[in-house]
Amino acid sequence: MFPYYNELLDEEKDELKEVIKTLYFQTYLLERKYDKKTERYLPNRLYRTCERHLDFLKEYFKIGDIDLIENRQYGIMHIVTQNLQGDKLSRLTTIFLLLLKLIFDEQMNTASSSIHVYTSLNEVYEKIQLFRLWNNKSISPTELRKTIAALKKYQVIEVAEEMGDLEGDTRFIIYPTVNLLLDSQSIAAIIEQYQEEEEVIADGQISSTFENVSE
Repeated sequence: MFPYYNELLDEEKDELKEVIKTLYFQTYLLERKYDKKTERYLPNRLYRTCERHLDFLKEYFKIGDIDLIENRQYGIMHIVTQNLQGDKLSRLTTIFLLLLKLIFDEQMNTASSSIHVYTSLNEVYEKIQLFRLWNNKSISPTELRKTIAALKKYQVIEVAEEMGDLEGDTRFIIYPTVNLLLDSQSIAAIIEQYQEEEEVIADGQISSTFENVSE
């Protein structure tokens, strides 16, 4: 493994280091990402590097009991480990993740040719109300920004315009990464659980609605 690395050019070594750091930080690498300037999906340089040195990187991560998986269907590279506990997601982030998966599936089921899925804050808010997933408290701007930051970090969404004030008409790109985080069968059960919790909260039996849930 290491003779392979030592034979690389310095530029290639730097690219590999960048790929490794990025995967450790955000878990997922997308083959194509949305570019705000051109408003198009462009090839991801880091994905190409990962693809080019895939065998080496698989061996590298294997040392730490980490699997590097290539999902060609969705154009995603990601790492998986059973030994490390991932970040905890807030309740709001988990709710957004559930609803983004629903929106993604709905649009893919009706799409004729486009594979790019868009949504807006208003659409997510409407589904939160529809499924009764949040109590009567308003969602604070700070909580919302933390949620968007977490979803961006794990390559679930991209904000389609510059990040200013998050308004109802703010648009997002939903990446297929959402399919690897949640499967359709688990969504209904989680939504039902959250609905039951909100009903209990509404009855005044639980005071906290901002508990963390595991990723």
